Amino acid sequence: MSQIQQFIPLILIFAIMYFLLIRPQQKKAKEHTNMVSNLRRGDNIITQGGIVGKVAKVKEDGEIEVEIADGVKVRVIKSTVATVISKTEPAK
Repeated sequence: MSQIQQFIPLILIFAIMYFLLIRPQQKKAKEHTNMVSNLRRGDNIITQGGIVGKVAKVKEDGEIEVEIADGVKVRVIKSTVATVISKTEPAK
């Protein structure tokens, strides 16, 4: 009985860490993956580096082309997209 009582605080600490740190981080990572996989041409985005632009082309190899000014396009890795400012409607 005393051995079980010694492990109760350790189990409680792990449970608290799971619900306060691990679970929210997994949820946020899942939302980010979903956001990145739903990127479309015409979406306005902000990258983790602070570049603001419009998606010009979505490539299959994990890259996107972002137009940051008229006629100025840069290649960006999809996973570095931090936020989608405005979404475009899907073509019907």
